[in-house]
Amino acid sequence: MARLALLSVSNKTGLVELAQSLVKEFGFDLISSGGTAKVLKEAVLPVIKVSDYTGSPEILGGRVKTLHPRIHGGILARRDMEQDLTDLADNQIRLIDLVVVNLYPFEETIAKPGVTLAEAIEKIDIGGPAMLRAGAKNCAHLTVLCNPDQYEPYLQELRQNNGQPSSEFRQQCALKGFLHTSSYDRVIANYLTQQSSTPSTQWELAGTQVQTLRYGENPHQNAAWYQTGTTPTGWAGARQLQGKELSYNNLVDLEAARRIIAEFTDDPAVAILKHTNPCGVAVDSTLVSAYQKALAADSVSAFGGIVALNHPIDADTATELTKTFLECVVAPGCDDAAKEIIRAKSKLRVLILPNLIAGPQETVKAISGGFLVQTADDVVTETSTWQVVTEKKPAEEQMAELLFAWKVCKHVKSNAIVVTSDRTSLGVGAGQMNRVASAKIALEQAGEKARGGYLASDGFFPFDDSVRTAAAAGITAIVQPGGSLRDQDSIKAANELGLVMVLTGVRHFLH
Repeated sequence: MARLALLSVSNKTGLVELAQSLVKEFGFDLISSGGTAKVLKEAVLPVIKVSDYTGSPEILGGRVKTLHPRIHGGILARRDMEQDLTDLADNQIRLIDLVVVNLYPFEETIAKPGVTLAEAIEKIDIGGPAMLRAGAKNCAHLTVLCNPDQYEPYLQELRQNNGQPSSEFRQQCALKGFLHTSSYDRVIANYLTQQSSTPSTQWELAGTQVQTLRYGENPHQNAAWYQTGTTPTGWAGARQLQGKELSYNNLVDLEAARRIIAEFTDDPAVAILKHTNPCGVAVDSTLVSAYQKALAADSVSAFGGIVALNHPIDADTATELTKTFLECVVAPGCDDAAKEIIRAKSKLRVLILPNLIAGPQETVKAISGGFLVQTADDVVTETSTWQVVTEKKPAEEQMAELLFAWKVCKHVKSNAIVVTSDRTSLGVGAGQMNRVASAKIALEQAGEKARGGYLASDGFFPFDDSVRTAAAAGITAIVQPGGSLRDQDSIKAANELGLVMVLTGVRHFLH
């Protein structure tokens, strides 16, 4: 008797070609249901409808069609157990040698604007996961395929092994089947959690490998890149125009660059980063002038850095980008003239990410025995909620500069101090063990340009020493969260020294 293949797929890619090879090359009989059977019939391929094979009609509007002993008995039967084979014979059930199933597009459904809960629930597959799990469980005796990219390798297995896939191949396919159903259920659970008013006590993360990376942060560390979901988004969906393969450190730096440039959605803005910290950030009337200002802020640190731009790259900006050694450049677009100019730097990685603003809603950090999850630090900054606590009040243009400094400081590793002027970073003090040291680094880097400048701190001042250090360097206004028991000491010092001080009421620690 011919071998039997069960085909029931939502994604019809490669279906007809697979079925033709199964029938014409290897003599399989085909059973199928719904839209899959229709496609096979239109391709003039012999196919038995599931309802004809089981003797039971599809019911409940198609919700129940493959949930039947003739289907699952044929999948789950162990060919080396006499009782299983006797049960099949007694119930006129054929062995199924191949299960080809992929699932209703639940993730694509919930991504549509305005989708209702009822519409989403209707796209939760039941029969598909049941068949995948059954086939994967019984991989010692049959093969299960859940992705069109497995079709050709399966056919090659048949050709190379006298029509019988190797046990190793079947086991790998089973693993993919379980990973597929696990990921599918996770998406459903996450969606239903978002619809619920009761927080979930369980949090899971899974991904599909995009590529193996050469190494991690250091050459002795293994690393790989994974995307979440079935549809590539974020960096997995970015388009690389040119340059070498992305590394682990590139991707970490690029995400940090994306986060900071997402703060600036209107005027042309450029951020240059090194080791996830901004070394130059600027906003100006044109993209090229913003880049020139950002580069001049710390041209030494910019060497080998990451550049993020919030407007498409034009020819003038491209020309400037080619004058310095850079690792990566990311922007929402790049015009044709700019592409031609940048090609001169063939090793420069240039990425196009149209939506630089969209980022993860949570951040995850591994710790021994588990991991930590927090919502993203994406609070919208409203200067209307800030409190001016000094006798000297900021003018409108001063408040705009303080807002710029605050946005940059948010993305500097704690303890963080940023000095700015003319919507350009002048000095950055990052990751020091005390705030005074960060202030000294930022002010020293700014040098004489600090006079008349602005200073932002990601956390409050526990003492007035940073205020006095800032005033001595010529700073005119300070923005900080406030909240210290000694806030009055800092406010008193600011009044005494003629500074403006604004409290945001929000801190931005970044560890």
